[in-house]
Amino acid sequence: MRSHTPSLVGRDPQLAQLDNALAEARQGRGGVVFLVGEAGVGKSRLAAEAVGGALGSGMRVLRGRSSTTGPAVPFRPLTEALMSLFRGGEPMDDLALGPYRPVLGRLIPDWDTGERDSSSMVILGEAVLRLLIAAGRGQGQLLLLEDLHDADPETLGVLEYLVDNLEYTPVLLVATVRTDISDALDLAQSARRRGAAALVELAPLSRPQVDEVIAAQLGADGPAEVPEEVLRRLWEDSAGSPYLVEELLQSMIGSGTLVQGPDGWRAVGDLRRDVSSTLARGILRRIDRLGAQGLMLLSAAAVLGRRFPLSVLQEMTGVDDRTLLGHLHAGVAARLVVPDEPAPDWYSFRHSPTVEALFTQMTPGQRADLARRGARAVEEMHPGLEGDWCALAAGLRCEAGDRVEAGLLYADAGGRALAAGALGSAVTLLSRAEGLLAEAGDPQARAGVLENLLPALAEAGDFARAFDLVNDLHALGGAGLSAVRLATLHARLAKVAHTAGRWSDGNRQIARAREVLTASADETTASATAAVDVTAAYLALDTPGPDRTQHAEKLARSAADTAEHHGLPVIACQAWELLATVARERDPKESAAMLQQALTTAERHRLPLQRMYAATRMGGNAWLAEGDTSGLLGARAEALRLGSVNIVHTIDGILVLDTVLRGEEASARSSADACLAVVRRLRLAPAVRYVLMARATLEAHRGDRPAMEAALASFAEWDGSGSQEEPLSLGLARAFCSLLEENRDQARAELGAVIALEADNPSTYHLSGTHGLVLLLDALAGDADRARHAEIASTAMARMRWNRQFVGLAEAVLLGREGDGERAATAVEAALTAAEPYPLARHLGLRLIADAAHEDGWGDPVGWLRRAEHYFHERDVAAVTGACRAGLRRLGAPVHQHRSGTSGIPEQLRTQGVTVREFDVFRLLAERLSNKDIADRLFISPRTAEKHIASLITKTGAANRADLCARSAALRDT
Repeated sequence: MRSHTPSLVGRDPQLAQLDNALAEARQGRGGVVFLVGEAGVGKSRLAAEAVGGALGSGMRVLRGRSSTTGPAVPFRPLTEALMSLFRGGEPMDDLALGPYRPVLGRLIPDWDTGERDSSSMVILGEAVLRLLIAAGRGQGQLLLLEDLHDADPETLGVLEYLVDNLEYTPVLLVATVRTDISDALDLAQSARRRGAAALVELAPLSRPQVDEVIAAQLGADGPAEVPEEVLRRLWEDSAGSPYLVEELLQSMIGSGTLVQGPDGWRAVGDLRRDVSSTLARGILRRIDRLGAQGLMLLSAAAVLGRRFPLSVLQEMTGVDDRTLLGHLHAGVAARLVVPDEPAPDWYSFRHSPTVEALFTQMTPGQRADLARRGARAVEEMHPGLEGDWCALAAGLRCEAGDRVEAGLLYADAGGRALAAGALGSAVTLLSRAEGLLAEAGDPQARAGVLENLLPALAEAGDFARAFDLVNDLHALGGAGLSAVRLATLHARLAKVAHTAGRWSDGNRQIARAREVLTASADETTASATAAVDVTAAYLALDTPGPDRTQHAEKLARSAADTAEHHGLPVIACQAWELLATVARERDPKESAAMLQQALTTAERHRLPLQRMYAATRMGGNAWLAEGDTSGLLGARAEALRLGSVNIVHTIDGILVLDTVLRGEEASARSSADACLAVVRRLRLAPAVRYVLMARATLEAHRGDRPAMEAALASFAEWDGSGSQEEPLSLGLARAFCSLLEENRDQARAELGAVIALEADNPSTYHLSGTHGLVLLLDALAGDADRARHAEIASTAMARMRWNRQFVGLAEAVLLGREGDGERAATAVEAALTAAEPYPLARHLGLRLIADAAHEDGWGDPVGWLRRAEHYFHERDVAAVTGACRAGLRRLGAPVHQHRSGTSGIPEQLRTQGVTVREFDVFRLLAERLSNKDIADRLFISPRTAEKHIASLITKTGAANRADLCARSAALRDT
C-alpha cells in the first residue's frame, strides 16, 4: 500500500490557479492566494504542491507556521519564514535595505541590535516587503504561511500590509486558513472583496472523488476493486475530508477489518465503529510499532505541543542523538511527525489528533511530570526565555500544575508584549497570568500583573472586564501591598475610567490613590505620585468645572517635573501630551514642541503606545491648523496595527466630523453609523459623544432641525452636559441650523450660550464658533469693532482653518464699512481660500456678507448671492435659497428660474400638481408655523403663503389646514 495518495484528487482547478500565480510572480507580478477550508480538507497538501512547483522552477521558498500551543507569540510565522534566508550560506548583510534593516531586528535575531524598535506595523510591513524583494535572486519567491487561523494579531497586522502591496513584486504569498471564525479569515475575505487577493475555497471531496482517493491509497486500479461496503463506510464517516479518509482507511487496515488477499482487498468483521475512537486506536497502533522508547519520546513531544524542539525533547528525555533521530525517522516513516522545515531543530506532529491520541494513554500524573521536565529543560537551555520560549515554559508549568510559576512566566511574556505594543498578545498572556495567580492566591504577584493588564484592557476597549476588577482591587488593598503598588493600581484603574469617559469613577480612584499615598508618604512614593498626578490631570481636563484647564495643566506640570527627575518616560510622555493640548490655544509652536518632546522620549525609550498617542495629537493639531487629515490617518493605521481600539475610534470620530464639514453627506452618515455601532457596544463614552455631536452637525448642516434635535437628545443621554463636546454641539450644530433657517438672532443667542458655557467649563475643542463665526455675526450686526476683531484674530484658535474663514470675512465687513473696498475684497478672497475644503460654510459666508457689501459698495454681492443661491438650491435648503433670491431682487438683479427641482417632490404630490414652491410651503407646515413665519422663512409675502396653502388644500384634498399640517408631519417622519 502506498503511504499517501500519489496525486491530488479533485483539485485540478486549484492547482492550475496556483501554477498561474507562481508563473506571474516569476514575471514580477506577485500576489496573494488564501487557501481556505475546514480542518483536514487538504490545504497543507495543496500548499505542498505549490512549494514543489516553486522549487522546481528555481524560486526561493520561505515557510512559516502559526503556533497552536499556548497563547499567540508575536510574529512567530514570519520569523520562521524569514529565518530560512539565513541558513543557505548566502550573504544577507549586503542587501540594500537602507533604514529598514534595523526594523527587521524584531523578526530576525541575527539582525537584532538589542534596542527594541518601536516602528508601527506599517513600517515593519514595508521592511518585510523590501527584504523579500531584495532576497528574491531574480527568480521570484514563494512565501508560505500555514495555519493563519492560529496567528497572533501582530502577524496579521504585517500580513495585511503585505496583502495590499505585493502586486508589483516578484513575491507570491500563499496562506492557509481554516473556515472557523477568526481574524485571519476576516482578513482573507476582506482582501478578496477589495480585489487584493484570491481566495481559493477547498470544499470536501465528492463521493466519486473519495472513491478515487481510496483506490489510489490501496494501490488499486480503480474503485471497482475496493469492497463497496468499505467505500460506503469511508464516505459516510469522512464527509469528504481527505484526511479522515486516509486515517480511517489506515485504521481499518491496522485493525484487520480490511485485508488484502490473492483476490484483492476484502472486508472482514464489522466496519461500523466510532470514528473518534477508531482514529485514536489506529494512531496508537502505529505508535506502538515504534516500541516503548518511541512511545515515550512522542508522549514527551506531545506535552511540548503540536510543534516541538528536538533540543528540548532530548534534554527532558535524556536520550542520545542516535536514538532520538532514529525514533524520529521512524515517526516520519509512520506519517506521525514531519520535519518543521523552516526551523531545523523543530519537528511537528502531522495532525492534531495524534497529540490527542497520545494524551489518552497518559495519566494526569504522567503528563504533569513530563511537562515539569520540559519546563526545566526550556528554562535551563534558554535562561532569558526570549521570544517564544517564555510562553512555552509558561504553558508547560501550567500543565505541570505549577500555577504560580506559570502565572509569573505568562506575566513576563505579557509585559514584554505590552512594551512592544502587541496589545492583542499582551491581553491574552496577561489574562492567563492574572487567572492563574488569582487561583494560586498570590496577591503580590497578581497586583504586578494588574499593573499591565488594566492599561492593556483599556487600549483594547474591554472596559467591562477592567471594571470587573474593581472589587478584586479592594480585596488586594488588605493583602499587604505596598503603598506605591496599591496607589499605582488605583491610578491605572482611574486611567481606564478616563478612557471610558467615566469621570466620577476615575476621580474616586484618584482620591483613593491619594489616601494611600498620604498615609505613607516618603521618597519612594514619588513615581506613584507622578502616575496619580498625570491621570488626575486627564480627568480634570474632562470633568466639568470652571478651572479645569488650569487645574489639569498644574497637575501635568507636576507630573512632568517628577518624571524628568526620576526617569519615568511613560509618565513624561503622558504629561507632555496633555500640556501640548492645553498649550494649543496659547501657541501652536509651543504645543508642537511639547509633542515633539513626547515623541522623542517615546522613541528613545522604545514606547510604541506613547509614540502612537503623540502622533495622534500631532495629527489632530495639523487637522485643526489646516484641515490636513494625513497625520491622523497615519496615526490611525499605527493604532490599528497595535490594536488600540480607543485611539482608532477617537480618530474615526474626528474623521467623521471632518467629512461633515467638507459636505460629504453620504460618506459622513455611513462612517458615523459604522463607528457608533462599535463605540456604543464598547461603551466608549467620549467617542460616542463626539460622533453623536458630528451626527447632529450633519443634520444641522442639512437644515433638518428635528433630526438634529434627535441626535442631540442621544448626545445628552451619554453625559453630554458639561462635556468637552457640548460647546461643539451648540456652535457647529444648533447655531448653523438657525443660520440655515435664516434666523441670525437665534444663531447669535446660541453662540452666546457657547461663550457662557465655556466660561464655566473651558474646552480644548476650539471649533464651536467663539473664535470665528460669532465675530462675523457680531460684525454684521454692528456689535464688533476693530478692537474686538484684533483681540480674537490674534489668538491661536482664530488661526485654525475652520475659524480662519469667518475671521477673514469679519475683517472684510469691517474694512468695507470703513470704506476700504479694495482691501475688503482681498480679505474675502483670503477667507474663501481658507474655506475651500468647506463648501457649506464657504457659501453661507458669501450669503451672510452680501448685503453688507452692497450697502457699503464693495465686492461682488450679486455674484456671491448667485453662487450661494445655486449651492443651497441644489442642497434643497429652502430658507437660504429664498433669502438669496430675495437679496438678488433687492439688488435689482434678475433671478434665474430653476427648471429642476420637481424630482424632490414625492410622486403622489407631484401627480396632484403640487409645484416646487408649494412643496416648500407644505414641508414647513409640519412645524405648524403661521403664514407670517412661513413667509419669513421663504422670503415671500404672507399673502403669497396663504395662496399656496389654499392651493395645497385643493390639490391634495385635505379637509383643512390642520389636516394639511398632519400630512406634512407624516411625510417628514417617514
